[in-house]
Amino acid sequence: MSIEQFKQFVKKHPKIIEEVRQGRKTWKELYNDWYVFGEEDEMWDVYKSANEKEEQSALIQKLVSYLKHVDVNELQTYVTNVQQAITSIQEVVRQMQQTNTKDPFSFRKD
Repeated sequence: MSIEQFKQFVKKHPKIIEEVRQGRKTWKELYNDWYVFGEEDEMWDVYKSANEKEEQSALIQKLVSYLKHVDVNELQTYVTNVQQAITSIQEVVRQMQQTNTKDPFSFRKD
């Protein structure tokens, strides 16, 4: 992880800058935490802007809306079809492995 990546992270979380300017944290402390815990750690949630939280909320709402419109019976049909396809593929692979031991493509000299 580089300093440039940390700068990009800070740009996404402008409340971190306020934290340093108000003297509650130092850049060194924040960089060390970022380096050790990574960007996805819960400790950074307090620095997320309201905009980010709104985007996450909107995404969750879209997902919930999509799930409400999913036909469970149709989904079950798709899952069953996929399972049957996987079973068929496994059977073909099994048959190919058995014929490979017999070497069906070996030719005899006349």
